[in-house]
Amino acid sequence: MSGAAPEHDYHLVNPSIWPLVGAFSALAMAAGGVMWLHEQPYGGWLFFAGLIAVLFTMYSWWTDVIREANTGDHTPVVQLHLRYGMILFIASEVMFFVGWFWAFFDSSLFPRPVDGAAAIWPPEGVAVLDPFSFPLLNTLILLCSGTTVTWAHHSLLHGDRQGLKWGLWLTIGLGLLFSSIQAYEYVHAPFDFKNNIYGATFFMATGFHGMHVIIGTIFLAVCLLRAYRAISRPSSISASKRRPGTGISSMSFGCSSSSRSMSGAAPARRSIRRCRHASRRGRGVAVMASARRSARHRL
Repeated sequence: MSGAAPEHDYHLVNPSIWPLVGAFSALAMAAGGVMWLHEQPYGGWLFFAGLIAVLFTMYSWWTDVIREANTGDHTPVVQLHLRYGMILFIASEVMFFVGWFWAFFDSSLFPRPVDGAAAIWPPEGVAVLDPFSFPLLNTLILLCSGTTVTWAHHSLLHGDRQGLKWGLWLTIGLGLLFSSIQAYEYVHAPFDFKNNIYGATFFMATGFHGMHVIIGTIFLAVCLLRAYRAISRPSSISASKRRPGTGISSMSFGCSSSSRSMSGAAPARRSIRRCRHASRRGRGVAVMASARRSARHRL
């Protein structure tokens, strides 16, 4: 259990109500959305009630995860498995969007006559958007945001607090700019969601993508808030550095704190390299120890 002294490197989580609450909240939000689209009474109210419950579940559940990390439950083995989970999540997201792209390319490459209309693409009477206007601009904004968030991540790994803050600020600003341009594009689109496959595939694919951008912007805002809190409380950073398995961020900030106490850039770089080497060595020792314990249990 959490808080005990286990004989292994894995984290056995405490019982939590949030998976059950999140499942029923998502069900209410989905049912409310369907009722709202079909203009059923109270559909909109049910949708927004479920949305608020989902957001509250996300906040409460991830608060518990952060608390577990700060108390040392996220050992190097647990951190590795968290990364595996994120990789699987990204893979599922890729397949999710493959479905929408499949619908678009199937309809465009193999158009079919519908309700007596000719089998052409785009459908007759549909005025399409100029791909070299707002779509191209938003694509460039996304590429720039990938550059700035990579800068923030690189700064985090190297203990550069100022670079971390600037990278997150720029990425959040670009995310808000992207969402604003997409909202303007939706309002002034020359076609609507109904009555043709072009509008349906366009709004579904770009709408879900825009939703992911908004969620990612919120995530980065939380990361920025936590970065400011960690920077303004150096005592908590030092305490988290003493606890094993509290994540890369606390380790990087601890390394930068120790390096800044030395004079000159070269000693600072050497101190950061020593901290990284100690971290990698600690992860390797933890994995080998876990393997030895598993082998003993099998024998």
